[in-house]
Amino acid sequence: MRSKVLVTLTGLVVSAALVSAQARKTLDIYVVDVEGGNATLLVPIRAYYDHGDTVQPQPASTEFLQKVYPNLVAKARRVILKPGDRIPVKGMEWRIIASAGQAIQSSVPGGGQRNPYCAAFKPQDPDPTENAQSVGSHITFGRFRVVHPGDLTWNKEGELMCPVNRLGTANLLIVGHHGQSISNSEVLVHALQPRVSIINNGTRKGGQPAAMQILLNSPGLEDVWQSHFSLLSGTEYTVPGMFIGNTFDDEPAALPKAAWTPPPQGQQAAPAPAHNGKAFWFKVSAQQDGTFTVTNTRNNFTKTYRADD
Repeated sequence: MRSKVLVTLTGLVVSAALVSAQARKTLDIYVVDVEGGNATLLVPIRAYYDHGDTVQPQPASTEFLQKVYPNLVAKARRVILKPGDRIPVKGMEWRIIASAGQAIQSSVPGGGQRNPYCAAFKPQDPDPTENAQSVGSHITFGRFRVVHPGDLTWNKEGELMCPVNRLGTANLLIVGHHGQSISNSEVLVHALQPRVSIINNGTRKGGQPAAMQILLNSPGLEDVWQSHFSLLSGTEYTVPGMFIGNTFDDEPAALPKAAWTPPPQGQQAAPAPAHNGKAFWFKVSAQQDGTFTVTNTRNNFTKTYRADD
C-alpha cells in the first residue's frame, strides 16, 4: 500500500510517500521550473492554505481571487494560516513560520540560539507588497530539515531570525524569492547553514550577484542548484552546469562572464524570447536519517548527501 500527500507552495511540490510493505519512508520534493511563478497543480483538493486577503490588488490576481478562488474553496475548505500553525501531513512536522506579515515568536525544536548575524543586519526600506505577506514553512522529516521561506523579503527575514535564530539549521534551503537580492540576507541564509540550497529562479529573475555571494558563502554549504542559468549573474556568480536545471532561451555558443544589467527601474525591458523547449525540474528524495539525494532531470546528474554524524 502506498499513500501520497501532495502540497504545493510557490512552485514547490512535496510528496510524502509512505511504503508500508517495505517498512520505509521517503519524502520527495519536486522543485518545478515555472519561469518565476504561476505554477498550477490540479488534484482532488480537500483544503486550501493561504495567508488571507491580498494587500496588493492587481488585475489578474484580483479577478482570480474574486471570481475563481471562492468557487474552488466552496468545494473544499479554506485555512488562513498564522505563524505557529501546523499543516497535518502524516509522517512529517510541517510548521508555518511566517504568514500575513507576521513571524513565529517561539522557536522550533533545535532553534533558539543567539543569531550572530543580527549584529550587522541593516533593514531595507519597508516592503508594502504581497511578498512580505508570504507563507514560510519549516518541515521536519525524521532528521531531515527543510526551510522554505516563500517570497519573504529582507526585513521580514530579520523579524523571523533576530535576535535569536528561531529555526536552527537546515539540511535543505529552498531559496526564498527566486534568489533575488531583496531577500536572502545573512541572518537567514548563513544562520541556517544549509548543506544544499536550491534556487527556483528564471533566466532574468533571481540569481543577482549580491544574493549569490551570500548563498555561496553560507557556512557548511556543499552545493547550490539553480533552476535556470541566470543572465543576472553571468558565469561569474553562477554554479557549474551540472547543477543547473535549465539553460536559457537563445543560448549562444559561449556564455557571458559578466552579469546582464537590466534596464533602470521604471523602464520596460525588451520582452523575453518565447520558451523554446522542455522545462526540467529537480527532485529531492530524503530519508528519515537525514540522507537525501538531488537529481537534475535535464542531465540525470544525481548527488547524494549522507546523514550528518
